[in-house]
Amino acid sequence: MSDEDLTQKLTALRDKRGYLLPHHGLLALTAPPLLEAYDAAYTALALDDRVLSHHDREFVWLGILIATDEEIATHHIAKFRAAGGTEDEIRAVVSLTATVCGFRAYHFASHDWAAHLSSLDLRADWNRAVLAAGQGAEPRLCHLAACAIQVCNGQWNGLRWQLAHAYAAHVPEDELAEAISLTMFPGGVPYFVTAAGIWKDMIAAGDLPASDAFRIWADMPGQGGHGSDD
Repeated sequence: MSDEDLTQKLTALRDKRGYLLPHHGLLALTAPPLLEAYDAAYTALALDDRVLSHHDREFVWLGILIATDEEIATHHIAKFRAAGGTEDEIRAVVSLTATVCGFRAYHFASHDWAAHLSSLDLRADWNRAVLAAGQGAEPRLCHLAACAIQVCNGQWNGLRWQLAHAYAAHVPEDELAEAISLTMFPGGVPYFVTAAGIWKDMIAAGDLPASDAFRIWADMPGQGGHGSDD
């Protein structure tokens, strides 16, 4: 690739995104086809419209980025504000993320101290804590962001609790799917795979009142990877 071609490619990417990051130039210089595939995947994941509004999508993004310590991705703050996000909602997502990142305390108390705390409904208490922490944002957004944050943290029992609460609150499944999918780049594809498997297994076990389409997905055999009978 000539110097001029490299400059043109990076300029086009900057014009499309509104910014450049160091890995863009590295891929443009050393692996142009990979950069094109990466850009297509990122576009489909983070830029193309699916079911969430720009406001709601960026709210979830902020929770994901706080949970994963992604200090470089400040363009999402600007995008949230441009989509109508308020300062109260930013406070809400910071507080919400801080609370969800502390899930281990609730899980410890409910699991390891279960025999001593049988009078407490800690799962219900957890749901109230999440919604209280996200005060200033719609409860639906709190459920969406909380599911994504649990995935980023690899808190799989937390995700189970969160999905159950989201279904109980009638959060649409396609919105949950989009929110959780946003974790793929900052949280890692393996975590997204695990999250999808947990969701699928909960539906198959009858733990979630899933739609017909999602039940078909959950009941499809052979989704356990290479060498698995699942």
